Amino acid sequence: MNRILASTALAIGVATLALAAQQPTFRATGDSVRVFVTVTDRDGRLVTTLSQADFEIRDEGTPQPITLFDNTPQPIRLIVLLDVSGSMAGNLPLLRAGADQLFARLRSEDAARVGTFGHSVSISPAFSRDPETLRRELPDSVAPDAPTPLWRAVDQAMDAFGGQASEARSVVLVLSDGKDSGPISFRERYVSQVEVIDRAREEDVMVYGIGMRSRGARPPGIGPGGLQAALMADLPDPGLALAAEHTGGGYTEIRFGQDLGAALAQVADELHSQYLLGFSPPKRDGKMHDIDVRLATRGLKPRARKSYVAPRQ
Repeated sequence: MNRILASTALAIGVATLALAAQQPTFRATGDSVRVFVTVTDRDGRLVTTLSQADFEIRDEGTPQPITLFDNTPQPIRLIVLLDVSGSMAGNLPLLRAGADQLFARLRSEDAARVGTFGHSVSISPAFSRDPETLRRELPDSVAPDAPTPLWRAVDQAMDAFGGQASEARSVVLVLSDGKDSGPISFRERYVSQVEVIDRAREEDVMVYGIGMRSRGARPPGIGPGGLQAALMADLPDPGLALAAEHTGGGYTEIRFGQDLGAALAQVADELHSQYLLGFSPPKRDGKMHDIDVRLATRGLKPRARKSYVAPRQ
């Protein structure tokens, strides 16, 4: 009997060790605050070889022990929002071609949906990894009189995540050339930039923005008239850059002649090159806390969300 008990105990011990060896390191409990960090050098190139010792996280100015660290690609739930207001008519071919490069870089564990905003906000019905399925959701035309309900579109994109906790990162990528036009009827609820940023911070949604210059159905010509048309073209809403800054995303502007496909590919590469850090919240008070990510190496720049909502006790 003693031999049987000893053998059983040994088998259990070996199984426990084997199971522990399969578990990822530096994992924390479910209430751990997750922080995704993009690190770039002075030239804007991604830095992907840092270790846990290179990072420091501060909560309300106080350094916190890092209980979670992972520098392997993490799964993404991505909603791509395309501006189809009238001023984007000339950009439509660029959007369709650039989106192909983005879809091609999705990994097997990623999933995406495609949305548009103009006269209405429309988001594809389900997440998909299949590039052809996503491509079929791209717009074919732009109404010349369509407005730019930017913040309402981002708000509805966050609805599309379903409000369910997920290990996959929730990301909204917006491509737009203009400022928010506000509600177009009294029946629509007004959604402000501040409201969208606050909600994204509370729900841990990362916002990326790519600002474009307006292109009507006919591109600006050469000469004084063409130059004047280019200068008068709509500029991207400055709130996009602010939303990206507060949520740990990124923002870039595409000027005439620049490659949109390369910019979208860069977003995909960045999302797959972020560090995942975590710490246990020092206070479970249900309040917003400021956080700050710092690096030990000079010349490197971390980019991460600025705050989180602590869980309640």
